[in-house]
Amino acid sequence: MITVTIVRNAVDRRIVSFEVSGHAHYAKHGQDIVCAGVSAVTVGTVNAIEAVAGVTLPASMRNGFVSSEIPVHDDSSADERVQLLLEGMAVMIDSIRQSYGKYVAIQEKFVQ
Repeated sequence: MITVTIVRNAVDRRIVSFEVSGHAHYAKHGQDIVCAGVSAVTVGTVNAIEAVAGVTLPASMRNGFVSSEIPVHDDSSADERVQLLLEGMAVMIDSIRQSYGKYVAIQEKFVQ
C-alpha cells in the first residue's frame, strides 16, 4: 500500500511537509498504474514548484519514497504559489485514493 502523509500547520492549515512511501502492488512492476499515478503527481508537484514558484524544495526521492519539508519564504507570492501547487497535489492524490482506496491511504497530521 502507498501511504501519503501530509503535515499541516494546525493554525493556518498550510502544508509544511509531505511524505509518500510504499508500493501499491496493484499490478506487476512496470504496469502498476496506481504507483505510476502517485509518482507522477508527487514528483511533478516538486518539479512544478521549482518551475512555477522558483522555489527548490529539499526533497528526498528514491524507489517508493518521496518526502519534503516546505521551506518558509519571505516572498509571500512565491509562498502562495507553493501552497496552491501542494494543495493541488493533495487533491490529485485524493482522487487516486477515491478510485483505488485499497492501494492508497492518506493521513493528515497537524503540528503547531
